[in-house]
Amino acid sequence: MTLPDDSIPKGSNGSDHVRREHRAPALVAVLVTMALPFLVPKELVPGPKWILPAGEAVLLSVMVVVDPGRIDRRSNRVRGLRIALIGFLVVGATWGTARLVTDLINGGAITNAAGPLLAGGSLVWIYVVITFGFLYWELDSGGPGQRANRADPYPDLAFPQHLTPELSPPGWRPIFVDYLYLAFTGAIALSPTDVMPLVSWAKMAMTIEALVSLAIIGLVIARAVNVFG
Repeated sequence: MTLPDDSIPKGSNGSDHVRREHRAPALVAVLVTMALPFLVPKELVPGPKWILPAGEAVLLSVMVVVDPGRIDRRSNRVRGLRIALIGFLVVGATWGTARLVTDLINGGAITNAAGPLLAGGSLVWIYVVITFGFLYWELDSGGPGQRANRADPYPDLAFPQHLTPELSPPGWRPIFVDYLYLAFTGAIALSPTDVMPLVSWAKMAMTIEALVSLAIIGLVIARAVNVFG
């Protein structure tokens, strides 16, 4: 039997033991990304500093009104809003990374002093990590609404709980914090840690994240050493 749109999920065994996802962690992460454009140098933000946060605030408000409560419903409309919100994050992360790397290579105002350089590089890196956390969260197995309604026997990303189900509680599903942790460890280790990519998009996303993180960390550290020297 196919679950109707916006239905309330049950566990894979028909029980109520589903790891229903609270909205708070994702909401806090979005608020952080909304604050970052006001903290980084203006060169690292596309257009006026308020433009991306304003768009994110509008989409976030509409999403909360349309889908209040926990993130446990399957809805194309809500998913479209989430994808649009992630699009804003991708634009901000891409612009910030490209401008930072360009200034580090060619020289720029923020690269001539160690303090602004390290602060700007760190904030752009945080923006990238949060953006990839949202990408993994939304793209894995059809998104959070789909995962809450149905346990995918062939997930795109294999968490330790998938590989050793006897160690996880009934109805376990990865939630936003799990994907943010995946993005953070991937950006630090520059390779998969405890979560394995099983499909092409996941492998390519983790590859791109590793390359972006390597470029930011490597160039910022190299330039900072040169400035200190």
